[in-house]
Amino acid sequence: MELLLKLADDAFFASFPAVGFAMLFNVPRRFLPYCALAGAVGHCFRTLLMQFLSVPIEWATFMAAALIGIMTIMFAKRHLAPPLLYGVAAIIPMIPGSYAYNTVIALVELAAHSEVRPDVLNQVVLNGVKTVFILGALSVGLAMPSLVYYRTRPII
Repeated sequence: MELLLKLADDAFFASFPAVGFAMLFNVPRRFLPYCALAGAVGHCFRTLLMQFLSVPIEWATFMAAALIGIMTIMFAKRHLAPPLLYGVAAIIPMIPGSYAYNTVIALVELAAHSEVRPDVLNQVVLNGVKTVFILGALSVGLAMPSLVYYRTRPII
């Protein structure tokens, strides 16, 4: 029961930024529920992988973005719309804002002091690398299903 409650909470709160950014990107109104669904399912899948299967956030984000990519291809075929119409707004809830924020705060702290403190430098590197890898996982995970599905030549 606790698992279902956590996933429902996660889906509910992940759908709002997906719809908000879809509206910001001028997605037509009839496609907004699909953006919300893709964002909610992707974020729930990432939470499920991280919390209950102990997958690192970078790999969980990659797999969730790939799932969103597959979902958006199905939505695109059904509604004759481009897949990125749904996908870009759906991955917004998984942007690593806290890691990027902590990186910038530690960089400012490094710049404010005359000496380099190893603990602050460690925080900059750790959070910065994690931010870059999560953003890379989002972009590659969203693009990979389209690259495979819309391929004109056989893979093998």
